[in-house]
Parts: sequence; C-alpha cells; structure tokens
Amino acid sequence: MANKVIASLQKLFGRQTPRKFHSAVILAAGSGVRFGNTEGKHMTIVEGIPVLARSVMAFEACPAVDEIIVVTRKEDLETCRNLLSGITKLTNVVAGGETRQQSAKLGFDAINPASELVSIHDAARCLVTPELITLVAEQASLHGAAAAAEKTIDTVKRADKNGIITETLDREYIWMVKTPQTFLADMYRAASYMAERDGVNATDDCALVERLGFKVKLVECGWENLKITYPEDVYRAKLILDMRREREKEEVAYADRTRI
Repeated sequence: MANKVIASLQKLFGRQTPRKFHSAVILAAGSGVRFGNTEGKHMTIVEGIPVLARSVMAFEACPAVDEIIVVTRKEDLETCRNLLSGITKLTNVVAGGETRQQSAKLGFDAINPASELVSIHDAARCLVTPELITLVAEQASLHGAAAAAEKTIDTVKRADKNGIITETLDREYIWMVKTPQTFLADMYRAASYMAERDGVNATDDCALVERLGFKVKLVECGWENLKITYPEDVYRAKLILDMRREREKEEVAYADRTRI
C-alpha cells in the first residue's frame, strides 16, 4: 500500500525516487556436514540443476538486482566460476571465512562501492523467487532493513536444557526468519564492522543491525522458501516445484477461460 501511495505522489508531482543500486551476496561456503556431503550442499542437484545455480538464477532473473557476488569455499572457487559462467550479473566469486558471518562480510567487501542496497542470501534456499527478492528489497528501501520470514502456525514452547516446558509463547508474534535479508549498504557496513570489532558472532544478519538499534521489517514468504539442510529436503524441494508447476497450469487455464 505504501508503495502505491509513493508511486501516486511521484506521478502527481512528476518526480521519481532514484533506484538504488542493489548488490546480492549469495553464501555457499558451508561445509555440508549436516547434509552428509563433503562437496557441500550447494552442489546438490535438484531436478537437474545444482542448488547454488538455482539460487543465483533467481537473482539473475530479478530486475531489482544489479550485481551478484558468490561466496564459496576456497577449494570450490574454480568450480563455482565454471558453473556460473553464463550469469551476466555475476561480478565476483570470493572465498569465504570460518563462520557464516565472516563469509557474509567477505562477500559484502567485494560489492560495488556505489552499491546502496545489499541482500544477503543463503544459497541453500534455492527455491527463492525473483518476486520475493523484489518484495524484500522494496521494504528495505522503505524501512532500511527487511527480511523474508514465515509466520509460525504452530504453538511455540520455551523449554529448559532438560526439555521441560517453561513458557508458552504467543504465536501471533513468532516468526521464522529466512533469507534474503536486505539492508541499506551503509547500515550493513556499520553493523558488520562493529560486530567484528566487538567479537560478536551471529548466524543471522538481522541480529547485526538489531544490536545497533535498527528496526527490521519482516516480509511474509510462506513455507515454500525451503532451505536444503538434510538429504530429505531435496525431495521436499521437488514436491514444491511440482506444486508450482501445477499452480501455473491452473492459472493459465483460468486465464484462458476468462478470455472466452
């Protein structure tokens, strides 16, 4: 709704807000220990396409994205460059660090100096869509920071170390945060460097800007934004892709009927 209001005002007064140069940092430097694959889960094939390639292709197809940086393991640099040789927005493939946070910072350090907006995305979330990337980027432009997230439908409990329930949380306010997570570049730059200075290690980029007092807008992404973590997730990904194809067929059939 806010975007429509802004667009209307711009049209009325004949002014357009300059589009922000948008960099995407895609993280594929994990060890794949939980997946049980020494090659890394980013090389796992889902319907003939490696997980990493699927993620990168979504950002390639997104009009809101200007450049892509991929962060991977040092031993995978050449393999990734060859795999992604046809990606026109790819500007760099860099080696990651020992932690996810270090890898994200190394990727961020490689973006275009003129970049005003940066998205951090886990390559393992290979079912991300250009539409979701755009939605998160739009909200980050409005609020400074935004992240894809799924609102929980389950009852959530807090427990002690022995698994005994200590509290029932109100699920109305519980979200499962995913990626992409998008930030104004200057905000993320300050947050990542201050985290490094303070010795803070986080598995979530939102946490870095939250600790500085910045607000993050959550964007509902639903349950289809799956992360490939375990071998069985490959089958779940295939089911989601099948479902999307069926949905597209139904939409086309409906459109054909309405034209009659």
